[in-house]
Amino acid sequence: MCDDDIHQGLVHDPSVSRRAFGLMTVALTGVATVARADDTVVEKDVEIKTPDGTADAALFYPKAKGKFPAVLLWPDVMSLRPVFRDMGRRLAAAGYVVLVPNLYYRVQKAPVIQGSFNFANPEDRAKLMPMRATVTPEGTAKDAVAYIAFLDAQPQTNKAKKAGVQGYCMGGPLSFQTAAAVPGRIAAVASFHGGGLLTAKPDSPHLLLPKTKASYLIEIADNDDKQDPTVKDKLKVAFAEAKLPAQVEVFEGANHGWTVKGSQVYNEEAAERAWSNLLALYKQALG
Repeated sequence: MCDDDIHQGLVHDPSVSRRAFGLMTVALTGVATVARADDTVVEKDVEIKTPDGTADAALFYPKAKGKFPAVLLWPDVMSLRPVFRDMGRRLAAAGYVVLVPNLYYRVQKAPVIQGSFNFANPEDRAKLMPMRATVTPEGTAKDAVAYIAFLDAQPQTNKAKKAGVQGYCMGGPLSFQTAAAVPGRIAAVASFHGGGLLTAKPDSPHLLLPKTKASYLIEIADNDDKQDPTVKDKLKVAFAEAKLPAQVEVFEGANHGWTVKGSQVYNEEAAERAWSNLLALYKQALG
């Protein structure tokens, strides 16, 4: 799970080098191209009205003229912070209008954690848990509708194309909930080391799949899989029963949090492979 003992150690999230993280990943053709996301992307801090208040978020889109598909990016349990801003820039540089919201806007503006955070420290963990409790399936569904409407209202958004949603850690379930809340808009869903995608509870995210109309990319951490090796197979069955295309895979040797720069378990090689898979999904589903 993404907000309990599966998290490992220290997370240090300074302002990541924009050039380093803005480098384009190896293209799907296998040819590496280099570009600074800062040179080609507009970044704005925005506020979005929701049924529960005003959410703070970061918006990114290409400087180039034209219209682009929209993507909602749900961050991990530590919410909107520099590393996820860098992800937003990088994705926008690839040709998307990207919104990264603060998960905890109901109680605190981002960043909710500053500097280093140690999941092994009970005092650090105690800072997050009350905020984590404010994120509910019902609230997420309302937020998702508001966020997609906001993205669709941007002049840079190509509303003729479907939208995507991706999530990290607890953002994985939020991505499923988004696809169910706005099924007419979401055509691609990606989850990276998502926790709690399939549970025995009546509100398990996987039970929402029949309400959705998307293609799925489910990237599972090695230690998450070892904790419950049956989840991946049950997810595959759920996708098949819902008649939804899905790529479900375990990243061997890559532990929970491996895609997020600054994490103690960050694995650059595996993170880049996951990013390439993401771009392939969006290219196929969003155009």
